[in-house]
Amino acid sequence: MYRFFRPFLFQLDPEAAHQLTLQLLRLGGLPPFNALLRAMYAAPDKPVEAFGLKFKNPVGLAAGYDKDGVVMRGLSTLGFGHIEIGTVTPRPQAGNQRPRIFRLVEDQAVINRMGFPGKGAQYVSDQLSASDHNRPRTTVIGVNLGKNKDTPLEEAASDYIALMRQFIFMADYLAINISSPNTVGLRRLQGREMLEQLLGAIANERQTIALGRGGNAPLLVKLAPDLSEDELDDAIDVILRTGMDGIIATNTTLAREGLHSKFKAESGGLSGRPLTGRADEVLTQVVKKVGGRIPIVGVGGIMNPEDAIRKLDLGATLVQVYTGLVYAGPGLVKSIVKKLRKP
Repeated sequence: MYRFFRPFLFQLDPEAAHQLTLQLLRLGGLPPFNALLRAMYAAPDKPVEAFGLKFKNPVGLAAGYDKDGVVMRGLSTLGFGHIEIGTVTPRPQAGNQRPRIFRLVEDQAVINRMGFPGKGAQYVSDQLSASDHNRPRTTVIGVNLGKNKDTPLEEAASDYIALMRQFIFMADYLAINISSPNTVGLRRLQGREMLEQLLGAIANERQTIALGRGGNAPLLVKLAPDLSEDELDDAIDVILRTGMDGIIATNTTLAREGLHSKFKAESGGLSGRPLTGRADEVLTQVVKKVGGRIPIVGVGGIMNPEDAIRKLDLGATLVQVYTGLVYAGPGLVKSIVKKLRKP
């Protein structure tokens, strides 16, 4: 059915089309529409365990789609095993100027330079608390955390710690986003020295919280695909030594090789088909370096079931999709899960 609607959506500005789909998914949270969407898109159970959590299947929605946690119930009807909301910042912020999303149709890609727009931590907290009408009961919910644009890098830990305090008892897991290319300087936090300071402070605070109130949601770190081999090795070493629970590989890329679209020179993070190969390369390196000590989430360029299965075969425990939904439609999740081998 999506193939009939896609031409109409692609006539709209990408951000306007996204807002329209969010409104439609709000209807998916209401009983009549909820049942209809589940009948159409529900995926079979292919359970998997990671980070001490049980997922009904390994396919999740990457951060960036539901930034404020407003359509979790509607999204859950599309078959996801987990949904990662955000990126959430401590305070509301508008993000970068529009236009800030571009479809590269010839390349099956998207460039975005959103810059973490959102209503802030308190608003998202309210959505997660409203479990009776918003939060799905059988889908794992992660929260992706980011710093505010105007928070200096030297003070970034204060933003992440404040967010961890707020969501560690609400979310099933937390993802520390230090790899978006759309907040100036953010990726510098992936360097060994700054990453040690950041993750060390986060780990210490988590221990304090766990001792006091028992909150211990798994902490994952999301890395960029543009790190060199040495930079990636350094980052993984810090992640392991500070006791983080998982790695998300990868975020969007700044690379532009082989693109054909007129939008290829736009600044921002590139996702979709052009990212597939590089994301797989980084995943392979991460899997080798980690050596099974913590689970890995494979993200980047999953446009069809074969892409998802390949990431799982490379060693990912879970996978996440986003841009693939733009081009393949909401049936992508079900089609991936149906082709997975039984556990």
